[in-house]
Amino acid sequence: MKLKGKVAIITGATKGIGEATAYEYVKEGAKVALAGRSTDLGAQVVKKCQEMGGEAIFVTCDVSKKKDVDNLVAETVKAFGTIDIVVNNAGVNHSANFFDTTEEDWDWVMGVDLKGTFLLSQSAARVMVDQKKGGFIVNVSSVMAQLALADQVPYCAAKGGVNQLTKAMALALVDKGILVNCVAPGPVLTELMQRVVHSEEKHKILMDRLPIGYIASCEQIARVIVFMGSEDANYFVGQTIYPDGGRSIQGFPRKAEK
Repeated sequence: MKLKGKVAIITGATKGIGEATAYEYVKEGAKVALAGRSTDLGAQVVKKCQEMGGEAIFVTCDVSKKKDVDNLVAETVKAFGTIDIVVNNAGVNHSANFFDTTEEDWDWVMGVDLKGTFLLSQSAARVMVDQKKGGFIVNVSSVMAQLALADQVPYCAAKGGVNQLTKAMALALVDKGILVNCVAPGPVLTELMQRVVHSEEKHKILMDRLPIGYIASCEQIARVIVFMGSEDANYFVGQTIYPDGGRSIQGFPRKAEK
């Protein structure tokens, strides 16, 4: 087991990549503190983790609020005594015409995706430093940190910020034995993606820009997050890796190259 005896905080853990990561971490022997907005969904994920033989708690948390984040860290230490790994997975998106994007839209996306990543990393890192044993912080970004979509301006900006925040935090914390890195997935079969590619036409458009030819499962990305939170990744510092099926390297639609 790659994570036996380790304690991990996973945000956005009630569905999608976060939920899959919770199960993969439990399989690898970690105790997990799961965070999200829905108590009901959180309870379901905790129950499944326990049925798998794992130890898990759920803490209701809005990562854009420092009070909630500090409470998440405190409840984790109360339950498990320590923190070894943080997975900053919580994220939101907003699609709108550039001129229709409001200040509230911008603040919401930035608050969760970027500010939340900073707040939890800082709070948990204080515990890691106090305990003098280091740890791992894994940020979850997106291929849209380096690509762009005209109707997702706050999201692209926030995820680009996460990539750069990863580098800055890595330099700030490496001397403390805390390794900070980032996983930036391409298309993943989440509920949101299923809505995006609900028609055959939209699915074909995406496939024409995805060299590997299929959308990743949440479990595939979760396995990468397992790796980045384990000792196998102990020489990675401030890196962003892209499990994206080639999405970020495809210059033209594939049909245009034939």
